[in-house]
Amino acid sequence: MVNTRKTAIVTGASQGIGAGLVDEFLKRGYNVVANSRNVTKANPFAASANLALVDGDIGDPRTAAKIVDTALSRFGRIDVLINNAGVFIPKPFTEYTTEDFNTLVSTTLAGFLYVSQLTVKQMLEQKSGSIINVSTTLVDQPIAGVGAAVQIMLKGALNAVTRALAIEYAKDGIRVNTIAPGVINTPMHKPETHDFLKGLHPVDRLGEVKEVVDAALFLTDATFTSGEILHVDGGAHAGKW
Repeated sequence: MVNTRKTAIVTGASQGIGAGLVDEFLKRGYNVVANSRNVTKANPFAASANLALVDGDIGDPRTAAKIVDTALSRFGRIDVLINNAGVFIPKPFTEYTTEDFNTLVSTTLAGFLYVSQLTVKQMLEQKSGSIINVSTTLVDQPIAGVGAAVQIMLKGALNAVTRALAIEYAKDGIRVNTIAPGVINTPMHKPETHDFLKGLHPVDRLGEVKEVVDAALFLTDATFTSGEILHVDGGAHAGKW
């Protein structure tokens, strides 16, 4: 019997936005493959036959292969890929080290590349699929006093490749979009920093995980939307305030 239940892959899935995405896709009746370095140990999810956990560094091509192999062997298809895994290393430009750079490249770019390549191959066979990347609103609107230039440089690459792939695969039924969040209330940000961080948005508050999840669900369902950079940032990308 052919499995008609849709399947989503979520990277960076053990907490924050990633965990929120996993929960919501499961509620929607999807099969889900969830990945992070130690997702089986962290495992914040209720046991489910529709959930597969894959440990591993997303910057390693072997992890990407294991994720995609798990999706296909367990569930038979891939309908959605959310490239959510990320690290945040804010520093003045001249203080970024080679180690910082390599870490950012591995998670942000290699972490996107390997799993997306394998996923696209499967989606080409299906003639359908949706890929959603997670970038940052700082790409379009840097903020004085928030030093993150190297981070922005690499996240900006995701914005660019989103448009390129949206065009490349438009006739194959594959859509590619990106969410550009502002600062979201996740464990990445310590509570004592919240007063400062909320001031980085015109609405004067942090975003919530649900608001990013809702944006991802919209892009998943929006079948005439591709190549879009969807800002979920309380208006921060609009300019100075």
